[in-house]
Amino acid sequence: MVDVSRDRFEDLVADALDELPEALGRMMDNVAVLVREGEPDGDLLGHYDGIPLTERSEGYDGMVMPDRITIYRRPILAICADEDEVVEQVRITVVHEVAHHFGIDDDRLEDLGWA
Repeated sequence: MVDVSRDRFEDLVADALDELPEALGRMMDNVAVLVREGEPDGDLLGHYDGIPLTERSEGYDGMVMPDRITIYRRPILAICADEDEVVEQVRITVVHEVAHHFGIDDDRLEDLGWA
């Protein structure tokens, strides 16, 4: 397992978000991106929790808590051999979870090579 500090890992997540096309970034709505160490018994690399943009209705307006994209540091580090692999896996994971925010499911992501 490679070791990447928490601060460096958070920078990698921010960089991956910055690499999204500008038009796509502008369309993201009411979503927070968080870095967590990992779930106790989980091997998830990332998780989207919320209502995808494609499923939001008029009733969504107003005081609604933000959706959450969580990127898990330890599981990503556990599958990577070096920092270059961490950079790539963070990018893939961020794109994958952002896609869920836009309503793209795992089957379609697999078809596109992002699962």
